[in-house]
Amino acid sequence: MSETKTVLITGAAGGIGRATVHLFAQNGWGVIGVDRLPFDEDFPEGGLFIQADNADPLEIQRVYTETGSFTDRLEALVNNAAWQVAKPLVETSVEEWDGVMATNLRAAFLHAKMAYPFFKAAGSGAIVNVSSVHAVQTSANIAAYAASKGGLLALTRAMAIEFARDEIRVNAILPGAVDTPMLRAGLGRGHMAGEDIHTRLENLARKTVNGRIGQPAEIAHVIYFLADNTQSSFMTGQAIIVDGGATARLSTE
Repeated sequence: MSETKTVLITGAAGGIGRATVHLFAQNGWGVIGVDRLPFDEDFPEGGLFIQADNADPLEIQRVYTETGSFTDRLEALVNNAAWQVAKPLVETSVEEWDGVMATNLRAAFLHAKMAYPFFKAAGSGAIVNVSSVHAVQTSANIAAYAASKGGLLALTRAMAIEFARDEIRVNAILPGAVDTPMLRAGLGRGHMAGEDIHTRLENLARKTVNGRIGQPAEIAHVIYFLADNTQSSFMTGQAIIVDGGATARLSTE
């Protein structure tokens, strides 16, 4: 059996997901990427990319069928796939609400459940749930997303308790403003002043303590820390906020 560790990363084609895929590969991990959108030709050599919709339980089941043909074990799972609906609560449809919950919260449950036998085969493992600062401090017109990310924190704690006996650690990361396609798309919901995307990004950067927004690679490094048992072996059930200090400052300042 190969000594190479293997990680499965959902939302692999997005900003944070893509950076995470490449960081794990650079550190010698075998990478399985999952996304509803295609990746491209630079997916790590020797890895496996599976195009699948994380909102569909049957698609997630297919992911683990294909994973089982690729490897018999996993050392880490990164639940990173997410969908954001940016509109007032009263204008959010049931279908949109359910879609956000299915992608952001239910999928994390299903991936953990289906990855469990692969962790057992490895003898230990780590799950990293990518939540959001919106789980603890949020804004207008993003209620479904905030609720899903808050639920992911509770799920993280519950998983950590249940999986501890199997040496499976479960932690969450809560990114703040990170320069991703999702962030840029969400800047149109009216919470940030500015005539154009560049001005809105600059105004958003001023809201952080260190005066800038984050880069996907910075989030990937924290995900890697939480997944790597040599660095975070005594951590489980925890939530780490990575937001440039934005939540440290009083909103009344």
